[in-house]
Amino acid sequence: MATDVHRPVNPQVTEVSGTEAPRPARAVRVQGLTRSFDGRAVIDDLRLDVRPGEFVALLGRSGCGKSTLLRILAGLDRDIEGTVLVPRRKAVAFQAPRLMPWKKVWRNVLLGLPGKPDRTVADQALEEVGLSHRADAWPKTLSGGEAQRASLARALVREPDLLLLDEPFGALDALTRIKAQRLVGELWQRRGCAVLLVTHDVEEAVLLADRVLVMDDGVIAHEQEIDLARPRDIADPRFAEIRGHLLARLGVDTAAEAA
Repeated sequence: MATDVHRPVNPQVTEVSGTEAPRPARAVRVQGLTRSFDGRAVIDDLRLDVRPGEFVALLGRSGCGKSTLLRILAGLDRDIEGTVLVPRRKAVAFQAPRLMPWKKVWRNVLLGLPGKPDRTVADQALEEVGLSHRADAWPKTLSGGEAQRASLARALVREPDLLLLDEPFGALDALTRIKAQRLVGELWQRRGCAVLLVTHDVEEAVLLADRVLVMDDGVIAHEQEIDLARPRDIADPRFAEIRGHLLARLGVDTAAEAA
């Protein structure tokens, strides 16, 4: 199989109205992707498309290849077979914020940007995530939620067309997690970029995503469109129905869970 990592997605579209600039038909296109470790295929001939501006959540058991797929899309793992097409402008936020302790928060936000960006770039991103008052703080003084918001700001300054999130709320307490989920939903709606969220939390996936994918045995084994109006209500019977269906696909006995 041909290997073609991080070539920009085809910019041609099937519909362009008026004088609008052409937009890519896909934000992500993956065909025949295989990634093996010690002869074992963790990702096996996987295919995936993500539309521009679409929010996709990826579920699956531990070890199914979710984080490996995200790392490949981010360009952090290139030892693959297959074709991977993604936007040039992309950013990733991990479960661990990975802030440099010897740099103040605003300098962490600018970390890795080309050239010598002005501090105002960091200040604008920090304001967007509600952390402008902590711009001059040291990372060790931040709460878990604040550190994760700083990590999101660092991703946003790259003006990504694709935002990759690898369980960014996993280490947060329940209340902070709810606030962080709401923030990501607001940022996505405001920015309009495509998002791929890797998570173990089915409720989180249904709450945020346009489409939920279930990964199993190295492939996308199930796809669920989430056609619920926003903002979503976890008490909605339809929400509970979709959540239960996805849990069943993951092998969770929902009857036992309810008991």
